[in-house]
Amino acid sequence: MSDSMGSSGDVLSQSEVERLLQQVQEEESNTVVLQSNGRKSNQSRDSISAYDFRTPVFLSPFELRKLRIHHEEFIQALAARLSIYLRVEFSMQMCQLHTISFRDWCESLNSPTHISLFRVEPLRGICLLDVPPRLGLTIVDRLLGGPANSISGNRELSELEMTLLDQVVLLMLTEWCTHWARYRDLRPALFGHESNGLFLQTVDPEAIMLVLAIEARLNDCTETLQIAFPYWTIEPIVQLLSSRLKPGPEDMPDIPTEKERGWNTHYDDAPMLVSAESNGLKLRAKDVVGLRVGDIVPLPPEFAERVQVKLASEKKFFGRLGTLDGRWAVEIDEVTPAANPQRNLS
Repeated sequence: MSDSMGSSGDVLSQSEVERLLQQVQEEESNTVVLQSNGRKSNQSRDSISAYDFRTPVFLSPFELRKLRIHHEEFIQALAARLSIYLRVEFSMQMCQLHTISFRDWCESLNSPTHISLFRVEPLRGICLLDVPPRLGLTIVDRLLGGPANSISGNRELSELEMTLLDQVVLLMLTEWCTHWARYRDLRPALFGHESNGLFLQTVDPEAIMLVLAIEARLNDCTETLQIAFPYWTIEPIVQLLSSRLKPGPEDMPDIPTEKERGWNTHYDDAPMLVSAESNGLKLRAKDVVGLRVGDIVPLPPEFAERVQVKLASEKKFFGRLGTLDGRWAVEIDEVTPAANPQRNLS
């Protein structure tokens, strides 16, 4: 009898089995984290993200978002300017704005390619503009009066072709500097070319670059050009934007109040006659005729307690008569029922 009871006591119920399984899952999903104060705590593995020490992130997601918005505006302006300059439609759109090490970026470039080395004065550092040869040759064809049809083949540019293409490259860089003119006076300066990214030694291989990739379409030629900035070059601009990098009231959409809806802002500075008057007194005709200079007319207390304020000839407010800094004034305390603040004056 006791043996049967002992064997039955070793059997777990369904709820106990489920509880044990849940404990095992919690232990597997949690890990021990060593905090800065030396204490250990259990945290969920899902709340821990991996950090790549070889490619540190210098810009927060919100900073990248702000920079992306600014560069989208730059790309739209650049596409319009190039279309006018080349007298043919030149469409552009952003592919990516990201950070990458200088070594990885150089290894990702095609060979041969056309890389323009430039500075942005007074910022420090050497920046790079990569234009695929096929796109560069198509632009050169258009500069020479051609139809800007896609050039077949992928070869290095000649000295003459590079000189012609530098005109467009300088226009691109000038437009980029012009876009940031509201924050700082910047000036581009070209000083070299390279056809293979593996030969570049402008910065340390592990240096972080901010790379802007743009898809450019010129007739039937579609290629991706890239502008790469060392982080320390773009850092002063990020600092200039620091006051706007945190979401504030200026980043929130303006929601007009009930009194502002329907108002035409063109009337903000229009002059308007404002007058105040009381309900007046009732005097007999013979009393009015008998008034002389120096006579005193007594006024009841309600004369100062109920004053009508008119905008032009319309009664809009009620107020109380008083003085302010030695001058007559009216304190508005009520809007007349006939006044309609939502009236559209457009």
